[in-house]
Amino acid sequence: MQSPLLEIDDLCVEFATPRGMLRAVDRISLAIAPGEVRGLVGESGSGKSTVALSILRLLGPGGRVSGGSIRFRGQDLLRLPEPRLRELRGNRIAIVFQDPLTSLTPSLRIGEQLAETIVTHRRVSRAEAQHMSIELLDQVGIGEPVARARQFPHQFSGGMRQRVSLALALSCNPDLLILDEPTTALDVTIQAQILDLIEQLRDRLLLSVLFITHDLGVIVRICDSVSVLYGGRLVEQGPLARLFQQPLHPYTKGLLASVPTLASDRRGQRLPFIPGRVPDLINAPPGCIFAARCPFVEARCDDPQRLAPAGEQRLAACWKADELGSTAWPLQRPAALAQQRANTAANGSALTVQDLTKDYTLTGFWDSLHVEHAGPWPGLPRIVARPTKLRAVDDVSLTIAPGETLGLVGESGCGKSTLGRAIVGLVQPSAGHIRLDGRAPAVMSRAELRRYRKDVQIIFQNPDSSLNPRMTIRQILARPLELYGLAHGRQIDGRVLSLLETVQLSPAHASRYPHQLSGGEKQRVGIARALAAEPRLIVCDEPISALDVSVRASILNLLQDLKEQFALAYLFIAHDLAVVRHISDRIAVMYRGRIVELGTVDEIFAPPYHPYTQALLSAIPLVDYAERKRRRIHLEGSVVARAPGTSGCNFADRCQWKIGAVCDEVTPPDQPIGPGHWIHCHHELGFLSRLDPTLAPAPASVDVEVDASVRAGGCG
Repeated sequence: MQSPLLEIDDLCVEFATPRGMLRAVDRISLAIAPGEVRGLVGESGSGKSTVALSILRLLGPGGRVSGGSIRFRGQDLLRLPEPRLRELRGNRIAIVFQDPLTSLTPSLRIGEQLAETIVTHRRVSRAEAQHMSIELLDQVGIGEPVARARQFPHQFSGGMRQRVSLALALSCNPDLLILDEPTTALDVTIQAQILDLIEQLRDRLLLSVLFITHDLGVIVRICDSVSVLYGGRLVEQGPLARLFQQPLHPYTKGLLASVPTLASDRRGQRLPFIPGRVPDLINAPPGCIFAARCPFVEARCDDPQRLAPAGEQRLAACWKADELGSTAWPLQRPAALAQQRANTAANGSALTVQDLTKDYTLTGFWDSLHVEHAGPWPGLPRIVARPTKLRAVDDVSLTIAPGETLGLVGESGCGKSTLGRAIVGLVQPSAGHIRLDGRAPAVMSRAELRRYRKDVQIIFQNPDSSLNPRMTIRQILARPLELYGLAHGRQIDGRVLSLLETVQLSPAHASRYPHQLSGGEKQRVGIARALAAEPRLIVCDEPISALDVSVRASILNLLQDLKEQFALAYLFIAHDLAVVRHISDRIAVMYRGRIVELGTVDEIFAPPYHPYTQALLSAIPLVDYAERKRRRIHLEGSVVARAPGTSGCNFADRCQWKIGAVCDEVTPPDQPIGPGHWIHCHHELGFLSRLDPTLAPAPASVDVEVDASVRAGGCG
């Protein structure tokens, strides 16, 4: 049997805090074989990143390894002198972090950063290093590498920056690659590109990989074995197939149960989730670390629990592991909800968006000036102002009925957030109309506009940037109550406590500041703030994308409960189609500012569908081991907004089913498929109905057909 490349044995890591020593990692042991991809999964605060930083001895001030060993090719990294360790970092062991902007130097060109790493660790000249840098950019799939090497990080998209981070990590042909949440902030299509690239590099370079993430779909997609971490302790470990098909530890069961799936029979149902939060690791419980959140807890769980064999190649830290092998995670029943207002879903008016367009000017006045020599007087030039514009929202029309959830999906840069902010009134449209109860904000009186802003609220993606850090939660929730005259004097405190109870937070949270709350708790405050105005429509702008899977499930359940309780309507913006399927009634698919498909959930997830919808469906990482090796559509490139007035199909340059010049030159028609379901595409419905999201190339038996009027240059 081949010796492990990396062995971690009884690793303990502590951090000094004003309250005492915090044990972030508690007696962790794992091994990675040559060529193996091991997943390390768990919620935020479970110690995943601490393990990664311990391997490279990058814990920083206050952190120290208090026990155990980390051996790389037989050498104990914890005992190596610093000069020798520097030779290994970035050379034999490389790391890629979640946010590439924190690991790329903004003032250095990409080629210079790559060359600097190569020169530091390899005996080559600067010229050779620059040549190798271009080869690395090409190797990780960056087009036009010579030109790209001369650019700065801010000129790259998020997915391209992550590719550069991978190129940096691979620049010295490492043996071990540590990936710390490398795809968490990326769209599903860009995420699929990065995962495909990692798989290819692993096979070609025989890399060993430690893949850290809380996304279980990604774990299924790329890993060979999995270690599950909770509260700084390993609770389960084993081969991927066995662990996902029959999880043994209750925490693993809870994580897997919390993930929305594409199964139609679960749509609209409450998701199982893990209540509570990771325990205080300064005063960690002496028994099972998960006992306080476990639905199977018994008195014996107060005894210490350590990893023990539980079947072939399986380890679990639970004395009931064998007994719970076939037991499912229970579904929590919601508390009875009081109906707070009359349900108006049946007779209310809809929000209507008609022909909405939003253009952005990218250049200032001086940059927009151009010299033209073909002026009105021969031989004399003239100066004209021609600013560069991009179209973020392109002629969008849709409706949202009272009590309805409309999902809006697409990659970053498609214009989803711009559309949502235009509906709320944070962005002024360039053209088109938004109407609520038949009235448009553009022609409303000041009192009517105030009422509109009360009725249409927004929940932002990042509560850290949308909650005032200098205000307590009580002050944050009291603000809309005072602004819209919904409560006065002593009534405000009562309403604040009621709002906290509605979003399942305790009265104690009222006196806290945002930084004293977890990510899920802060997002609940954002929801409560939107509810405080008693709105009719809430724009949910990626409200769960940065949350752990269990916290996501609880937030989705909360939004579903509030919808029923208050007869709310949602515009739910996301790039995760599994989440959107779970919560939505209808779905609009958006690409480069234009709605390319609109229909009910069942219609969107069954052909015929738009080629872009097909690509999004194909890219979803499913928490299903049987679907691990399904074929996927490789959608290269990323979204780049187009200038106003650009003709042709918005998706033509990335579409695998592109017909030819007609897609570049003629704007596609809106083809009706059924009541309320249409597709913006040149292809006939017969062709679109034969598409399969798991197939990449077009089958030879499928003929590309175009209507005769389209061939002639019409719109069909």
